[in-house]
Amino acid sequence: MKLIKTLAAGMCAALLLTSLAACGGSDDGRPLDLTILHVNDHHSRLDAETVNLSVRTAAGGRENVTFPLGGFARVAQAMDELSAGSANVLKLHAGDAITGDLYYTITNGRADADLMNTVCFDAFTLGNHEFDSGDAGLKTFLDFLRAGDCRTPVLSANTNFTLNASPLAQGSISAYVQPATIVVRDGQQIGIIGITAAGKTKNSSRPDASTTFANEAQTAQGQIDGLRAGGINKIILLTHQGYAEDVAMARALSGVDVIVGGDSHTLLGPTELTTFAVTAPAGAYPTQVVNRDGKLVCVAQAWQYGWAVGNLKVRFDQAGDVTSCGGSPQILLGNPTRRATGTVALTDADRTAIAADLAAQPALRVTAEAARAVTTLAPYQQQRTAFGANVVGAAATNLCLRRVPGTKRDITRSKFADCNTGSFTSTHGGDMQQIVAQAFLEQGRTFGGVDIALQNAGGVRVDLDAGNVTVGNVYTVLPFRNVLVRLTMTGAEVKQTLEDAITFLLAGAGNTGTYPYAASLRFRVDLNQPANNRVSNLEVKNAQDAWVALNPAATYRVITNDFVADGGDGWVTLRSVTGARRENTFLDYADSFLRYTQRAGTLRRLPASEFSTQQLIDTP
Repeated sequence: MKLIKTLAAGMCAALLLTSLAACGGSDDGRPLDLTILHVNDHHSRLDAETVNLSVRTAAGGRENVTFPLGGFARVAQAMDELSAGSANVLKLHAGDAITGDLYYTITNGRADADLMNTVCFDAFTLGNHEFDSGDAGLKTFLDFLRAGDCRTPVLSANTNFTLNASPLAQGSISAYVQPATIVVRDGQQIGIIGITAAGKTKNSSRPDASTTFANEAQTAQGQIDGLRAGGINKIILLTHQGYAEDVAMARALSGVDVIVGGDSHTLLGPTELTTFAVTAPAGAYPTQVVNRDGKLVCVAQAWQYGWAVGNLKVRFDQAGDVTSCGGSPQILLGNPTRRATGTVALTDADRTAIAADLAAQPALRVTAEAARAVTTLAPYQQQRTAFGANVVGAAATNLCLRRVPGTKRDITRSKFADCNTGSFTSTHGGDMQQIVAQAFLEQGRTFGGVDIALQNAGGVRVDLDAGNVTVGNVYTVLPFRNVLVRLTMTGAEVKQTLEDAITFLLAGAGNTGTYPYAASLRFRVDLNQPANNRVSNLEVKNAQDAWVALNPAATYRVITNDFVADGGDGWVTLRSVTGARRENTFLDYADSFLRYTQRAGTLRRLPASEFSTQQLIDTP
C-alpha cells in the first residue's frame, strides 16, 4: 500500500503533485462552501443520444416527446455554466472513461482524452475498464490525456504498478498515477484520494499480471490518516467501486467527508423524475451517511454515458466537518425535437409548456453544446461515421439491456424505463445479452460445431433502439477486443461455471456483469440457497431441438469469449479447461454478432422459452 507521508513538508513530494501551487494554501479555520461537479462511466460515449420523456404540452396533458440526451459537448457546457454560478468549484471524473463505443475502437482513447481536456478535470480516478487493454492500453490513453494543457491528476491509491514491469512504472514509482492529490480553494487545502475496485478490476478487466490492487477500505483509511496527519481536514474519496460499496465505505471509515463515485451507473435524485418517465433513482442525491466518527458524509454518483453531471454542494465548518450537503443531478437535455409518436409537429405553445414543465424539475437541465467541444469532436465523428454507418440489419422493437433478472440489482442501466422495471426482464433478463449468446451459438455451429454458448452479462454494453442496426451499433454493443473460444466440458463443469458466476455476483464486489447468459441451455436460479446450490433445473437442447436434462457426466462443446474462458468475472472453472479441451477460434466476437445480425435481417426478442434464466428467486 502506498501511504502518504505524514509530514506536511513532505506532502507535495509524496503525492507527486502536478502543481506546487496546490501546496501553498493553509486551513485558517474558516468555513468553506464547495461545489463538486462530477461525471462517471462515460465509456467513450461522446455523442448525444435521444430519450423520450413524458412532458406537459400545450393541451395540458403529458405526452412522450423526444429530446437529445447527454453528449460530452453538453457535459463541457454544463460544467461551464455551473462553475460560473458557484464559488470554490471542483470538477471530478470517477472513472471508466474508455471502452464502450466506436470512438475507443478507432482512436484507442485519444478522442476521450481530447474531450476530457475540454473540461480540465481537477482529478480523474481509474475505473476497471481503463485496464481493458492492459497496462499498455492504459498508458496509451493517459499519454493522450497528458498531451493536453490540463495535466489532470490521475488517481488510484490502491493500484500498485510493479516497477519496471508495468509500462506505467518505468524507472520510478508510476509517474502516471498518484494515490491522491491536494487542491486549494479559498485558501484551504482539500485532499482527493482515488480508489479503484480491486477484485472487479483484477477479475473483470485485463491489468498486467504484475499490477495488483490493495483492499479499498484499508487503503482509503491509510490515505485519509496520512492527509489528516499533514493538516488537511477536508477529504474527498473519488472512487470507482459502486454506489452500495461507497455507502458501506462511508459508514466504515473515519475522517472521510465526501465520496464521489462511479462503476454501478447509478442514478441518484428525486423520485419525481419518474413522472417524466426517467428511470427511478436508486437513492437520494446526495445520499447522506454517518461515518465511523458519527459525522456526516455526502455520497454522490452521476448516472452514466455523459447523460448527467452531478452538482454537489457541500458546506464545511471551521473544523473541516461537513455541516450540510445538497444539490441535484443535472440530466442533460437538448431542446425537444418532436413528438415520440405521430406526425404532428411541436408548436411554439407546446415548447413553452414543455419548458415550464422541465423548469419545475431541477434535475432536468436543457443545455447547449460547448463550441470548443463540438469542434474537438468533429474530426473523430467523421472517422466514426465512415466506419460505423453501414447498415447490417434492423431491430423490430427496442431491445433491452439488463444484466441481472430480479428487482434488486443493476436496474437503472437501460435508457428504456420499461427495460429497467418490466416484468419480462425482471423474470428473464436482458434481450441483448440473450441475443448475443444466441449469436455466439450460431457462429460456433458454423465453426466445427458447439452445443452451448455462454456469455457474461457485463460483456454486452447497450440497448438497441428499434430501427436500423449499423456496424457502429454492433461494435457499441460489444466494444471489447475479445475472440471466441471453444471448450470441451462436462455437464458438471457447465453447472459449476454458472455457480461460479452467481457466487461472484453475491460476493459483495458489486459486479453484476458476472451474471451468466446461455444459448441452448436454460436453468433456474435461487439466490437464497447456499453456494454451489443456486442453479437448478438445467436443460440443454439436443440434436432434435428438444429440451432435455443436462447430464453431469456427458461432454458438451461450449463457446464463449476468451475473457471469461480465462476465468474473468469469477468464472474460475473455465480456467481449468486446458490443453486439447480448449481451442481458440480467433473469431472476433463483435464480428460474430455482426454476422448474426446480417443473417437474421431483423432482430427480435427471443421467445421466453429460449431465455437461459427461466426463473430467478431474488434475495429478500
